[in-house]
Amino acid sequence: MQFLPRRSLISTLALCALGAWSAFSAMAQDYPNKPIRIIAPFPTGTGPDANTREIAQELTKVFGQTVVVENRPGASNMIGMEAGAKAAPDGYTLVMGSTTSLSVVPHLYNKVPYNAERDFVPISLVGLLNTALIANAANVQQNSGKELIAHAKSHPDSITAATSGIGSYSHLAGEWFTAGSGTKVKFVPYNTTSPYADLVAGQVQLMFDALPAAIGNVKAGKLKVLAITGRSRHPNFPDVPTFAEAGLPDYTPTAWIGLMAPAGTPPAIVEKLSAAMQKATTQNPALIDKWRSYGGELKSMTPSEFNAFLKSDSAKWGQAIRQANIKLD
Repeated sequence: MQFLPRRSLISTLALCALGAWSAFSAMAQDYPNKPIRIIAPFPTGTGPDANTREIAQELTKVFGQTVVVENRPGASNMIGMEAGAKAAPDGYTLVMGSTTSLSVVPHLYNKVPYNAERDFVPISLVGLLNTALIANAANVQQNSGKELIAHAKSHPDSITAATSGIGSYSHLAGEWFTAGSGTKVKFVPYNTTSPYADLVAGQVQLMFDALPAAIGNVKAGKLKVLAITGRSRHPNFPDVPTFAEAGLPDYTPTAWIGLMAPAGTPPAIVEKLSAAMQKATTQNPALIDKWRSYGGELKSMTPSEFNAFLKSDSAKWGQAIRQANIKLD
């Protein structure tokens, strides 16, 4: 066997690296030259699916290339996220991450078919939805989170809260609330049906959730909002106190979605996608107002900002899940 001299080997490696860089650079300059696919790990017709399709339309305007959405729901978002992790890292297959898939699932399940930190490259946040304490307007006499906490402490086990199932966002947000407030709430899981019909009917009293699914009944006076997350009161709900005003400054569950690329996607393409997201989240006033109308914010971030956000959010949910002592197979 014949070996290359050290200097020749270094030169060869340098040429290979230069060639790879040149190929990536050319790819980025030409990007995108065909349709882009976003894997949505959510069922068709749900809020996150609708939000994904909205931002796909805005990206289509920015790029001049079609951005399509492919739904791959199931297993608490894990099916779609695994497909995204295994996709070619060329910028033409992206995946929509969320609070569930990237901040909750890695702490909740023993077996996760992807690594939230290593298998994806953050591109940008799409938007945030504040969590609200939603109550039946007729059966719940309290009008703020502070009043409800006082009632729950003086009447233990008297309050029921609907959830979308054990380990769901609404369940874990509720467990986070009870741990922080020192209260007890009976959680009623609705694994295959929406709990809102029973919440409106008064079969259950509360739900911890983002507002899109409830906002119609809130406006109709059938439901009311006792508290909402955020550093200050939301401009669209100025009469609703924050959880901080209820004595829970560390109660910060937030529902969000954000665009991710498979690990190994060239940085120049990630930067192009990030720049496109900056435009996509600011060019449609009607879409911005829509997010605000249900307590949210359409908001982009740079890859580094989004990466820092992911680490912070995951740490918060990890602590909440450990406090609730919930672990699923």
